[in-house]
Amino acid sequence: MDWQQKIESLQQLKGLEKLEQIMVMLRDPKHGCPWDIKQTFATIVPYTIEEAYEVADAIEREDFEDLKKELGDLLFQVVFYGQMAKEQDRFDLESIAEAMCDKLISRHPHVFSDAEFDSEEKINANWEQTKANERQANDPRQTSVLDDIPLAMPALSRAYKMQKRAASVGFDWPDVTGAFDKIEEEVDEVKAEIAAGDKQKLAEELGDLYFALTNVTRHLGIKPEDALRAANNKFERRFRQVEAKAHEKQTQLQQMSLQQMDELWDQVKRSED
Repeated sequence: MDWQQKIESLQQLKGLEKLEQIMVMLRDPKHGCPWDIKQTFATIVPYTIEEAYEVADAIEREDFEDLKKELGDLLFQVVFYGQMAKEQDRFDLESIAEAMCDKLISRHPHVFSDAEFDSEEKINANWEQTKANERQANDPRQTSVLDDIPLAMPALSRAYKMQKRAASVGFDWPDVTGAFDKIEEEVDEVKAEIAAGDKQKLAEELGDLYFALTNVTRHLGIKPEDALRAANNKFERRFRQVEAKAHEKQTQLQQMSLQQMDELWDQVKRSED
């Protein structure tokens, strides 16, 4: 089949099959796109992360038409990895899907077998134990519940995941009270290091404070990354309104005192109540 026939044959395909064929053609050494051809697993990673954030952003905005497009971009990343792996005789998109099927069936014995759990907590505990067994089977050298947590994860998400793993073996406060007490302890230590003037130790104590606050959000059933993202969005929305109000007064924030800006901020907050 010549190249023009391949292009025409695309019209006969739909959905995932069509996307896979487009990916093959983009990577074609002779007729493909130079940019797509030169990509590697490592060079694609930043785009994958960016697409995942854009999916999260569309969900946050409840823009479902945009979400469909962003999920398509994210799906394309998976297809891209699958095609590169296929070219290297490692795996392909079908084996990716098959591995996912096996994993889902294994981790849901209460759905796909006769196992029964009488609470969501026990379902979650079984999930974590199954993952631990998988890690041990894949690499017998992995003996810690903290093994295979990616170093490249956002720090808050990684803290959350480590705390969750530690909690799965009982290393956890019995309730949120202990986690709150730890925050108060860490705040005192931050204040002490501010007074001492040791910036390296101050950074360490601030890290401990972030870690302790993450523990509180986890105990309350909230993911810290979600909470901080919402706070970022709220700050951006309100600050833009402060800028708009300053513009209405025919002035700029740089020309205003902190008290004047704070008054505008309070106006914005009251308007949202």
